[in-house]
Amino acid sequence: MLQRGSAFKGYTIEATDGKVGTISDLLFDDQKWQLRWLVVDTGNWLNGRKVLIHPAALERPDSAGRAFVSKLTRAQLEASPAIDTDAPVAMQMERNMGGYYGWSATYYDNGIAASPVLPMPPHGAEPRTEPRTEPGDAGPGPIDRHLRSIAEVSRYAIHALDGNVGHFETFLVDDESWAIRYLVIDTMDWWMGKHVLVSPSSVTNIDWAQRQISLDLTCYKIKGSPAWDDTGPIDRVYEQVLRLYYGWGALGDDTGAVTHVPVAAA
Repeated sequence: MLQRGSAFKGYTIEATDGKVGTISDLLFDDQKWQLRWLVVDTGNWLNGRKVLIHPAALERPDSAGRAFVSKLTRAQLEASPAIDTDAPVAMQMERNMGGYYGWSATYYDNGIAASPVLPMPPHGAEPRTEPRTEPGDAGPGPIDRHLRSIAEVSRYAIHALDGNVGHFETFLVDDESWAIRYLVIDTMDWWMGKHVLVSPSSVTNIDWAQRQISLDLTCYKIKGSPAWDDTGPIDRVYEQVLRLYYGWGALGDDTGAVTHVPVAAA
């Protein structure tokens, strides 16, 4: 099912032995277009400390109850490395988290399906606050900042090849693979009342200083895109028309008998 990334904000996280907190943000990889981490505000439990939870540690979302059930215990999350959500999150931080949870580097490169069995840290694990150094590592090196906050890019201007066309609203995320399938663009800044979907493959640059996302599409092409009605599901016909319009190719046989790609309500 496709879910609005922004809709996860406020979802409750339940550990195996009690409530942990609520989701305050999501971090995504701006090169592979994959949702990597959920930022969880622990509230009074850990004096407002924020922790990261990987999507693989969660069961499927309960949209009606606005909650996730985690495979982790409260003790495991309490001992996880501290994060600074006021600073950009570097890939080195992700490697550090992977070291704590026992996930290999290939886990991040290949996505959720690469590690069907999720190793968990021991109950008595101590928190790790400094980046881990691997054997033969010459040092931390340049920071590779490819993890970005969905909250940060919200309302970024969308710049086509020949001008601005609106602003970024949210992502549509596959809640099984956690891949980002589409960017939702609100074009009300340019013409009245239209939302359109574009593929992440259309993104050529994200300018964090200018708060702008650039696309390799013209304003005319985006304006002619099939409008998306965000009050209902994405059906197979609409997605087929959308993909053919942009030249992304037709839906493959891997979609099987699926007739609708539901999108959870915001």
